[in-house]
Amino acid sequence: MKQTLEWVQNKGAEYADFRIIYKQSETLLVKNQKIERHIENSDQGFGIRVLFSGHWGFACSFKISPEEFLTTAEKALKIAKSAAAAGGEKVVLAPQKPVRGSWKTVYKKDPFAVSKEEKIELLIQACREMQLPEIRATKACMDFTKEKKIFANTEGSYTEQEFIICGAGIEATAVLGEEHQVRSYPNSFGGNFFQGGYEFIEALRLSENAKKTAEEAVALLHAEQCPEGKKTIVLDSSQTALQIHESCGHPTELDRVLGMELGFAGGSFLTPDKLGKFQYGSKNVTIMADATAPTGIGTFGFDDEGVPAKKTPLIDKGRFSGYLSSRETVTRLGELLKTSRDGENFEEKSNGTVRAEGWNNLPLIRMTNINLEPGDWSLEEMIKETKEGLLLTTNRSWSIDDKRYNFQFGTEMAYEIKDGSLGKLYKNAIYTGMTPEFWNSCDAVASREFWQLWGLPNCGKGEPVQTMFVGHGASPARFQNVQIGVGKW
Repeated sequence: MKQTLEWVQNKGAEYADFRIIYKQSETLLVKNQKIERHIENSDQGFGIRVLFSGHWGFACSFKISPEEFLTTAEKALKIAKSAAAAGGEKVVLAPQKPVRGSWKTVYKKDPFAVSKEEKIELLIQACREMQLPEIRATKACMDFTKEKKIFANTEGSYTEQEFIICGAGIEATAVLGEEHQVRSYPNSFGGNFFQGGYEFIEALRLSENAKKTAEEAVALLHAEQCPEGKKTIVLDSSQTALQIHESCGHPTELDRVLGMELGFAGGSFLTPDKLGKFQYGSKNVTIMADATAPTGIGTFGFDDEGVPAKKTPLIDKGRFSGYLSSRETVTRLGELLKTSRDGENFEEKSNGTVRAEGWNNLPLIRMTNINLEPGDWSLEEMIKETKEGLLLTTNRSWSIDDKRYNFQFGTEMAYEIKDGSLGKLYKNAIYTGMTPEFWNSCDAVASREFWQLWGLPNCGKGEPVQTMFVGHGASPARFQNVQIGVGKW
């Protein structure tokens, strides 16, 4: 690696970086007590970015050898020179001190050391426990990823990291006539994901929670349709987490703001003139980008530009205070702000949010763990002080425009709140809103006791698309005057 980077520099490159990745994965899916899927994969390769005359070139290969390193570096340099000849805006990287270090996931039980028979038996048992007369389909799944990443650049940085990600969940589908209802545990769309060992899978207690999950799916068949109108709503922790992802995480990605993702992922309503001024939410809303959170699947030691992991505010007591940035985008933002007073105190420094899905992908700005800081309420207090409203639980559907402004979410379950107590169960709940109005209506956030970190393993971005591990920590939160509608699936 060192010799290759030195060669690129001697050929006139302003900067270059090098990533080698070794990855191992396992996916297990059981449907109706039968093994539907068991896939084991391993992969390795490297990618090289070269900056020449202010333009990027990138090349990669699955062959890891000194000879292939040099051949691939030549390709990346050639691409960068071609891009420079074509012209266009030049890339300037924000300064970053060289770093050298290592980082590893903390875990007790390596999931890849656990036999597939033990894993499959656990999933079959969970499906067995969900078998009730009205249940027509059961599903239980597990996913595991182990990754080793080596990074080096021409500035003298060198890091080694090792990650282990585990996830699991169950799902029951109840059918009555032409209607079907789905209930999931511990979350929808594959369950919950953690950075750590197999001990997290065991702690989920899938089999012990299976019967309740199935019973709730059956109960939804007989529940009333959720009523419409403006209401007070309380979102459970998992739904608050997805709300954060879609309406706070994505719009604060600086590449979207600068128009670099318009062709695929879209843009953002958070234009640079709003930085430090815009009232994003109420004083109860503080949201942090935290790449250091224990067990978060958006946690790491160093990003893919060699920037150490950080915890930085995006929204501070309701005020929009920061973007997710890279070394390239933060200098572009600085240039935009120089024409106004906003640039006087702006520090052109990346907050370390750049990652690539694999060795054959260019690094992009990605969410880390985007967390809503806990408040000082209990869930019981929020419900008790609500005269009329709804408690909404577990996401079922979502939609949001490409500026991350107008949204619609559906949840698996909704409970009536009447005079401070939980009442009847409703089905097919949908709520809609506009991002700033919604977050400004937040009048209560539950305390640390109710706070939970959720893992989202498939956040999509880029073209070609890359999926990424991101996390969201949240407590239940209450919002006023939210539009509720009735959805049909």
